[in-house]
Amino acid sequence: MLKKRMTEEEQSELSTKCVQLKMKSKKDGKSYSTDTLDTKGILRLIESVPSPKAEPFKIWLANLCSERIDEVFDPEIAIKRAINYYRKRGYSDKWIEARLKGILDRNKLTDIWKEGGVSKDYEYGILTNEIYKEWSGMKASEYKEYKGIRKESLRDNMSDIEIALTDLGEIATRELAKEHKPYGLEQNKVIAKMGGNVSKVARDNLEQKLGKTVISNKNNLNYQYLEEKGKLENKK
Repeated sequence: MLKKRMTEEEQSELSTKCVQLKMKSKKDGKSYSTDTLDTKGILRLIESVPSPKAEPFKIWLANLCSERIDEVFDPEIAIKRAINYYRKRGYSDKWIEARLKGILDRNKLTDIWKEGGVSKDYEYGILTNEIYKEWSGMKASEYKEYKGIRKESLRDNMSDIEIALTDLGEIATRELAKEHKPYGLEQNKVIAKMGGNVSKVARDNLEQKLGKTVISNKNNLNYQYLEEKGKLENKK
């Protein structure tokens, strides 16, 4: 019904995101083409449901939108919200301070990349992977898989040492880019690898003294994915 209404209103954004995927039926176990939505589409669907049962979700969405609008006028609210979120998750104030500083340093790096002719999100991802691969041996996606996380923030699930090495690699990349002034993706990839190598040297030196790796597969999640839970139950 929502797809039909959106089509009639000539707002095709949702209908293009409402794709059909093969999903297994609980009745006969066979796979059928099923309408699916992304997060944005699901929220739009909730808004369109006339049932009273949807009201709690609509109220939640209204409150959420109101909070975000308030943050536009007063960004400090967003910062406080982030700090409270991390505190509720059990992070220390020292960790939170380092995390917020890392976000600021990251923005400084992307500003330098923009000056060097790099402006697309996928290009940022490529350069970030060059830094990660050099010091950790893994791309960001591989690092997340190693830690058992998906959409969650990789840095939010790093140890203090892992965050320090990540920040060092990005800060080194920024300073090297300011000095050598690379232009374009390929030249910046060389600089990103150099920056990552600074972290690799620091990592190797620390691991030599510790006698163990500082790369951990632990994360800070306190939940388990449903399909993984199902796999564990099947094994049992």
